[in-house]
Amino acid sequence: MSRKKTLSRKKKLALLAGAAALAGGTAAVLAGTSQAAQSPPADRASSVVCTGLATALGNNEQFIAGQRADPDAQSAARITNREAVIAQIRRQQAASGCGGEASAGAAVDPAASAPASAPGTAAPASPGGGGRATGDVVCAGSTVTLSGEGGAPAASSNQFPVGTELRVTNLDNNKSTTVTVTSPSGSCALLNNAAFEQVREPGKFLIRRARIERVG
Repeated sequence: MSRKKTLSRKKKLALLAGAAALAGGTAAVLAGTSQAAQSPPADRASSVVCTGLATALGNNEQFIAGQRADPDAQSAARITNREAVIAQIRRQQAASGCGGEASAGAAVDPAASAPASAPGTAAPASPGGGGRATGDVVCAGSTVTLSGEGGAPAASSNQFPVGTELRVTNLDNNKSTTVTVTSPSGSCALLNNAAFEQVREPGKFLIRRARIERVG
């Protein structure tokens, strides 16, 4: 009898030890899964902010390079203005923990390096929002970011002359703004701070899904 009882106790202890190990392993897996599920969104948000700032930086540096390569009477003033914008963007990068990314490897707006096309080659018209007149969709596939410049809502462009009216719609939140081109830049549509605030998503410095229309 005593031997049977002894064997029974050993089996019970082994079973209890196995159950404890299984429970501990399950808890560890669940904890690891929970941590893995929680960290990516923050990383993605940080990446979007830093990418947007790097794009804005690259656009402004490219604009300065263009002004230096082909200067006119106003180039010095434009360069001074854009250098101030770049300084502000670098401060925003530091505040956002982007490590002051250099624009050499930045993702510059594809429209900034693409050859300019005539406005008459725009895609067919698409319906506008808010009861506004329909405009010609231009620069299909272009992203939109901000120049860092102050003042009333406005835009700069490498494809349309000063005075052109553009409507920019953020397709991720369906917000749109109609602005007048006031200066040249390295993008199809580069919004100043006030215009970008009207269509941005909180914490984002880049509109990846944008519709740009020429309305005037």
